[in-house]
Amino acid sequence: MEDQVKSIGSVFQEFRDDLLEAVPGIILALLIVVVGIILTRWLSRLAGRKILSRLKDPLMGRFLTISFRALLLVGVVMLALRAAGLIGLAAGLLGGVGAGAIILGFAFRDIGENFISGIVLAFNRPFDVRDTIRVGEHFGKVLGLHFRYTHLKTFDGRDIYIPNSDVLTQPVQNFTADGFIRHEFTVGIAYEDDIEGAKTVIQEVLDQHSMLVHDEEHENFVVEDSLGASTVNLKVFFWVITRDYRASAIVKRGRIIRDVKTAIDANGYNMPADITEIKLYGSERDIPLRIEFDDTPNSEAENYGAIPQN
Repeated sequence: MEDQVKSIGSVFQEFRDDLLEAVPGIILALLIVVVGIILTRWLSRLAGRKILSRLKDPLMGRFLTISFRALLLVGVVMLALRAAGLIGLAAGLLGGVGAGAIILGFAFRDIGENFISGIVLAFNRPFDVRDTIRVGEHFGKVLGLHFRYTHLKTFDGRDIYIPNSDVLTQPVQNFTADGFIRHEFTVGIAYEDDIEGAKTVIQEVLDQHSMLVHDEEHENFVVEDSLGASTVNLKVFFWVITRDYRASAIVKRGRIIRDVKTAIDANGYNMPADITEIKLYGSERDIPLRIEFDDTPNSEAENYGAIPQN
């Protein structure tokens, strides 16, 4: 019994000695972690500014900055474990990364897909920061690309976070990739008006408008589009700069429509409303009407009449 008590006491004694021996290493490890986190933040910010200043691609610069910060944090953790005398644990962590990645890949498949898609999009993608894009039913301006999602800001103020896997697999429409986009609208003139004359008036507005793009690659023109119920419809096509798509899509398009309408009115062309035609079938020859009128304040009369068919 005494031998057992002595053996238990010796175990606690050894544990205490080992703990006291490990205290300096633990303190050093904690110090390394604290200082390492501070240095990591400072170095990542410094590297981020350098990278963003040299790269023309903001998304790639942010991705490299985040990756650099993650590598620094891993290095700090490994160094702290080594200082604490836990070299075996550090080696085990590194060795278990591969197996852990496989297990986590099956357990969190969606997260893994979005993570890998984020890396692919960071190096090869159809948009940049501040571009206006449409992904499926989502339409807005790109604010950021993260490891798991793409951040869009809609023009009505909503924030949309689209999983990167959806961005990678769905068609992406970029409205500001090269800085130009073509808009269109329809102008209806009366059948008795001169079509070529109306086209000339509209074309002069397009050729002289300062908000439009004027070069050989981007032509502004007007063409006959269709014959409506009461109008000859002319389709107007014009190019605008889309660095700011919201101003282009709303303000500039509205200005062009207003100026074309003003020119059409000033040159005596009509833009009639739709004409409704009433037809009588069978034995019906008149269109019955009911007319109500009040001749006196206290009496009311109703007369019925008909419009004879011509």
